[in-house]
Amino acid sequence: MRNKRAYIKPVLESETFVPQNYIAACGDLNKMYKFKCDAGSGVSGDVYLETNGKEGFQEGGFLGWGGDRYLSSYHACGITHEASTTDDFLDGYYITGSGRNKKVIPVKVWRGPNNDNTHCTENLDMDSWETVKS
Repeated sequence: MRNKRAYIKPVLESETFVPQNYIAACGDLNKMYKFKCDAGSGVSGDVYLETNGKEGFQEGGFLGWGGDRYLSSYHACGITHEASTTDDFLDGYYITGSGRNKKVIPVKVWRGPNNDNTHCTENLDMDSWETVKS
């Protein structure tokens, strides 16, 4: 007697592709933030970087006593800057006055294209900043 083979219908099996890593192939390339250097509305003051890990401004960083670190004097230039989304934007404080008249304003600090300048904005929500392609 002859061996009979049973017909088996072909079945296509598929898998759903689930990416494991995010890679910005082209969407974030050359993307720039636009923000206005406007902290303090033109009043001269000083900028300190949030460096001690404690919430709020703590004095003493200039002398190395565990406070936030002094960066530079500052006067808003009022210019809308374009900065790469890969640049460092630092948390800091813009300070005017002294004693009872001291005013502390949280700011985002950008050090400029050569990392040698101080530009600040009071708009801390970077997700709300306008972005453009360079």
